[in-house]
Amino acid sequence: MSHSHASLWANANLLRATRVSQFKYHNNNNVYFTSTAWHCRFVAHHHHRPLDLVVQDDLHSFLQILPHDLHDHLLNESKRSQLLEVILDLGRFPEARYLGEPGGQYLRGTVVSLQELEHAQNEVGDFGGDNRAGIEGTLHRISAIRSRNGMIVGLTCRVGRAISGHIDMVNDLLQYGKSILFVGKPGVGKTTVLREIACVLSDEFHKRVVIVDTSNEIAGDGNIPHASIGGARRMQVAEPSLQHKVMIEAVENHMPEVIIVDEIGTETEALACRSIAQRGVMLVATAHGQQLENIMKNPTLSDLIGGVETVTLGDDEAKARKCQKTILERQAPPTFEFLIEMRHRHYWVAHQTEKSVDILLRGKSPQVEVRTRDDNLKVVIERSKAYHKCDA
Repeated sequence: MSHSHASLWANANLLRATRVSQFKYHNNNNVYFTSTAWHCRFVAHHHHRPLDLVVQDDLHSFLQILPHDLHDHLLNESKRSQLLEVILDLGRFPEARYLGEPGGQYLRGTVVSLQELEHAQNEVGDFGGDNRAGIEGTLHRISAIRSRNGMIVGLTCRVGRAISGHIDMVNDLLQYGKSILFVGKPGVGKTTVLREIACVLSDEFHKRVVIVDTSNEIAGDGNIPHASIGGARRMQVAEPSLQHKVMIEAVENHMPEVIIVDEIGTETEALACRSIAQRGVMLVATAHGQQLENIMKNPTLSDLIGGVETVTLGDDEAKARKCQKTILERQAPPTFEFLIEMRHRHYWVAHQTEKSVDILLRGKSPQVEVRTRDDNLKVVIERSKAYHKCDA
């Protein structure tokens, strides 16, 4: 079984999933869902074809942690391939949420009991300092809500899916070997993209890739990383507060050419990114924020895009620039040469960070690339589009 991708340049080596032997769902857009194991390999092709997306969700392992009646209900649910998460809150009705649908759907008319929460806890790994756990060998994430005395009173059980096919949205940018930062609202697929980039850079580009996996979201729970990251190595993090130290440790001890890290959210992590970039290591990361301007206005993370400082101009300079004497300017070169806003799963806005930041600080609208998919899911790149005209 072969699934080739739409290519952004000739003679590209593109990702193919193998050992996909049992399809659970298939629609007209060439999207395949499977619960069997698969591994990444790469093949050369020379033709443009409609994109095939291959999705591995391992839903059986996910349903095992749920109460038996919910397990049976969701197993027979026609929308199970679109299941996003299941909410189990003590004393409330269990709820399922689906991709592309607002709100949720109650799964039964009786409330969640303490015994059902305890059953779910026993089926997953230990919860870390960030109150997250996983199911060994899968990409599913279980997040806990605790009472004041530390008892778990709620669980958000999120389905983790390994999707091959998103990489062609950024394949051309990976060729440059420059650092890329992804931003976007939760659930838009940032971690999924990081996972496939790790696989492509290690197996196709033959780079030494190390993933700093703080919550085991990228490579799954357990000591053996999920096959979807290809040949990339994974470093786990004991506590979320130690992420920046493990990032530096990865560079100093393991000689990576690429570091991949999810959820840059603190000043120390932003500084660690700069330190890594200055050593010539490519970074691929995500950060808290939906658009470039959110990062610019966030004093904790603005260093990722070069930082912003207030500058006072002389009278002649201000007159020559036709601006006020006090202005905002970029402080330093950006850590990430490219920044991609994932507005939706198939609508991305790509910035050359340095140019976009400078133009935005002057109060103007930069030119960006808008990357979308057509009806066949083939990538369409609209170049030199005014930033303010991009879809929200």
